[in-house]
Amino acid sequence: MEEITVNLGPRSYPILVGAGALRSVGARLAALGSGRRTALVSDRSVLAFHGRTVTASLSASGLSVTEICVPEGETAKTLAVAERCWDQCLTAGLDRTSTLLALGGGAVGDLAGFVAATYMRGLPFVQLPTTLLAQVDASIGGKVAIDHPRAKNLIGAFHQPRLVVVDPAVLLTLPDPEFRSGLAEVAKHGIVLDAGYFADVEAHVPEILSRDLPTLERIIAGSCRLKGRIVEADEREGGLRAALNYGHTVGHALEAATQFSKWLHGEAVSLGIVAAARIAERMGLADAETGERQVRLLRHLGLPVGFSAPAPEAIVQAIGSDKKARDGKVPFVLAPRIGEFRLVFDIPPDLIAAVLAEIQRRSG
Repeated sequence: MEEITVNLGPRSYPILVGAGALRSVGARLAALGSGRRTALVSDRSVLAFHGRTVTASLSASGLSVTEICVPEGETAKTLAVAERCWDQCLTAGLDRTSTLLALGGGAVGDLAGFVAATYMRGLPFVQLPTTLLAQVDASIGGKVAIDHPRAKNLIGAFHQPRLVVVDPAVLLTLPDPEFRSGLAEVAKHGIVLDAGYFADVEAHVPEILSRDLPTLERIIAGSCRLKGRIVEADEREGGLRAALNYGHTVGHALEAATQFSKWLHGEAVSLGIVAAARIAERMGLADAETGERQVRLLRHLGLPVGFSAPAPEAIVQAIGSDKKARDGKVPFVLAPRIGEFRLVFDIPPDLIAAVLAEIQRRSG
């Protein structure tokens, strides 16, 4: 099992990556010296697949477990669901020595982390990601949030986990669309952070799509190292961490403009990557081949590279509500070359709309 440390001084924590890692959760948590009471936040489907493994591990280490079942997917990330979680934490007698564990995808991690950050002004929490997207991205870095009707992840906090346990074997039960959705974040890491990693993904698409476990362990650990390195350098997204938003400005706008109902998150990010690549080309920041490599990899991974709706104007309007805006200006992360990024402000809305219209024409 590989252990990757996210070095944040007193908030440092390990990321454990290895097949069968979920069985070690109880022993790892007990070793951290936490209180006996824990709550496991998950949805019904994930609990059916993996809940027993986690609860058995916790119980074997002398920890008590309260299961908190939440809705599946993005619908869990509401204030009403968070309130129900707070109520169940109170009923279970959780205090500041207790630990909240998030078992599931990025939405469960976001919600559980938000609940942990706000209940009694902060509980320890542990990420147990069961989707590829959560394993390589959402579970690392301490960004926790719920959604607002006008924008994704608008209400949130920075609250680092004490431990992240990544078990690639759980991906063998993941539905294919969810698995492919996570590959958008894998591609993103290579595009803006590491050309060698990007080339590794390019060269092993068949093994990745067949879910070959040794390949998945290597690729996932590589993404975790890249994400951890960025979080260490910029914990609260003051500068360098903005690289991780590549594809997300348009991606989040697409989600918000369709009420989070049309695409999985990684699918929206894939479309956002295509848009960012085309914007970089139009601005003369990247050559056509840089964009084509990105689009080609996304297509080979089975991710969408075109869409027919909503209208470009609706997407541009949604971009205006992006929580990363500074003085009303929304930053775009662009990739001049594979493995590099540049933060660009003041991209004209007309240019963005023109690029989105071009993508729609190409997909027609």
